[in-house]
Amino acid sequence: MKIISWNVNGIRAVEKKGFVDWLLSFDADVVCIQETKAHPSQLSAALLAPGAAEESVALPDKTAEGLVSVCAEGALYRSYWSSAKKAGYSGTSIYTKIAPDKVEVLGDALYDDEGRVTAAFFGKLCVLSAYFPNSQGIGLRLDYKLGFCEAMFQYLNRLVSEGYNIVLCGDYNIAHKPIDLANPKSNEGNAGYLPEERAWMDMFTQNGYVDTFRAFCAEPKQYTWWSYRFHAREKNIGWRIDYQCVNESFAPHVKQSRILSEVTGSDHCPILVEVEV
Repeated sequence: MKIISWNVNGIRAVEKKGFVDWLLSFDADVVCIQETKAHPSQLSAALLAPGAAEESVALPDKTAEGLVSVCAEGALYRSYWSSAKKAGYSGTSIYTKIAPDKVEVLGDALYDDEGRVTAAFFGKLCVLSAYFPNSQGIGLRLDYKLGFCEAMFQYLNRLVSEGYNIVLCGDYNIAHKPIDLANPKSNEGNAGYLPEERAWMDMFTQNGYVDTFRAFCAEPKQYTWWSYRFHAREKNIGWRIDYQCVNESFAPHVKQSRILSEVTGSDHCPILVEVEV
């Protein structure tokens, strides 16, 4: 199973840059999207059901809240959407070629109201699209961020205890180690590289979960996000803040994990993991 994760920084914005054509041509089985910044009722038929004829796609109810699913005849993918109550903010989604057994959100209104998680279950595999909060300047939302991290850790632990394998895809908004950003020293007090955030990643990866990319690549200068300022992407002055982590017992089933830095359209690039199920 090939699983893509991508923070698109606005699904409607990235549609204008060829997202649907890219999605249809890439041939991933599951695609996890973060920062959709939209309710499904605001989206085109092409975004909701890629590959389907427009007239066959029933648009979601504009008043619908929470998890929304869209499946249309002829579509290459069915889609699932968890949207924030706040307009134009946050949000996650999953596109999948494989019909899931069930799809759910985190189950905590504090985070579900911001559309932070969409989780799809395929047999004993759970694939999650997660958009971790940004702790913001001077840590204004650090407590909220760490609360989400703890809620996610407990949720994953419960799934693993129930016999599920997990692939936690998403923008974690954390650069774990100095190798994961271009300028670690000058960013030590900045959101995404705060000691508390890095300590959580230490705990997470020391207590049952594996950063799949680092299992395959120990090289520096491997980033997934670049500022739009100062030609940062051209100069490769970036951060690796997007991850696809798995539970330790599932790690031997990971066949590849890589960064698709050549794909443009957002300030993040997609990442890919391939697992044997």
